[in-house]
Amino acid sequence: MKRLLFVLCIAVMSVSCSGGGSQKIQGNRYIRVSGEDLVLPDGSKYFIKGTNLGNWLNPEGYMFGFGKTNSARLINTMFCELVGPEKTAEFWKAFKDNYITRKDIQFIASTGSNTIRIPFNYRLFTDEDYMGLQSDQDGFVRIDSVVTWCRETGLHVILDMHDCPGGQTGDNIDDSYGYPWLFESEASQALFCNIWKRIAEHYSNEPVILGYELMNEPIAPYFDNLDELNGKFMPLCKKTVSSIREVDTNHIILIGAPQWNTNFEPVTDVSFDNKLMLTCHRYGGKPGIEGIREYIGFRDSTGLPMYMGEIGHNTCEWQRIYSKTLQDCNIGYTFWPYKKRDNECMVAFNVPANWDETIVSFAEAPRGDFAEIRSSRPDQAVAWKAMQDFVDSLQFDKCHPLEDYISSMLLK
Repeated sequence: MKRLLFVLCIAVMSVSCSGGGSQKIQGNRYIRVSGEDLVLPDGSKYFIKGTNLGNWLNPEGYMFGFGKTNSARLINTMFCELVGPEKTAEFWKAFKDNYITRKDIQFIASTGSNTIRIPFNYRLFTDEDYMGLQSDQDGFVRIDSVVTWCRETGLHVILDMHDCPGGQTGDNIDDSYGYPWLFESEASQALFCNIWKRIAEHYSNEPVILGYELMNEPIAPYFDNLDELNGKFMPLCKKTVSSIREVDTNHIILIGAPQWNTNFEPVTDVSFDNKLMLTCHRYGGKPGIEGIREYIGFRDSTGLPMYMGEIGHNTCEWQRIYSKTLQDCNIGYTFWPYKKRDNECMVAFNVPANWDETIVSFAEAPRGDFAEIRSSRPDQAVAWKAMQDFVDSLQFDKCHPLEDYISSMLLK
């Protein structure tokens, strides 16, 4: 008996110490790439259908009703000018607490969605001033909570670095300074790779995570040196993927396209990793296959899956046609966004009384110097009440689903 137990122990140790055997067992827990398809651990096909948790961890001005105050940095500065930094920090904590909760994730699962994309700002993984915190940022805490709720409801998660160090886009959507400095700055690139490596290490053994989207909508089309910037895109992608693979060989990595995730010409090599997926975006234009023919052609030329990471902000009929087209063309999709004020989302919240009259008016007023800030500032008690009511209105039980919008996504 002792000899038998000894032999069994040796056999178990041999299996557990074998890199190939261990990796195979571990790898079977994750969604994987198989040609132009995604495949579940049981071998069945996985077709992405879901939504984006936009505005939660990467505030955008239009979601609040703001025009020119349109990035997280500008919004935060405006709030500080309005009610001071301490109340602003209090606002951001309540905002993050209320915007996405377990009830929101349960509702998303109930619609027939199987995937959520989480856009986030890189600052959530630094000690930079962001959303009320100046140290000990809560990026992992916030995303871990969603991962837990997704595990409970059977959803998968795509992590999207929507705002990269230095800025990858050069417009308000990346919370930058008006230029994609990420592609010019070695320090920003080092931080970019470091953050992704930390994230990958943290989630390396988490099957709920479908994949890592390196950067959202890189390199806006506004710049005179567009060819030069586009030429720096793939080298940075390869460098970042190499950093991720040092700690995580399990998860898919998503490569978008420059110029709003529409121009795949700069994506010159997809052979450097065996777990890559392509991602595109589409807003506006005529519905139907003509709007995505180039995406299909590039997908077919690479033999990799293509995924529509953002689509929406249109009529329900337009969205219904596009959803059917994407399904017919084997391109999974996540609509933008899940929750916002008023409309064009799955779940809408109503802005409270005095929000537009006080907060939006101040945000849009001239604030170029301190005299203008003082002359534009409304009564602070009224403003603070409006801000408190705003975050209170974000709670799921106080929001209302937009059934026609959800129906147009063809989730069931």
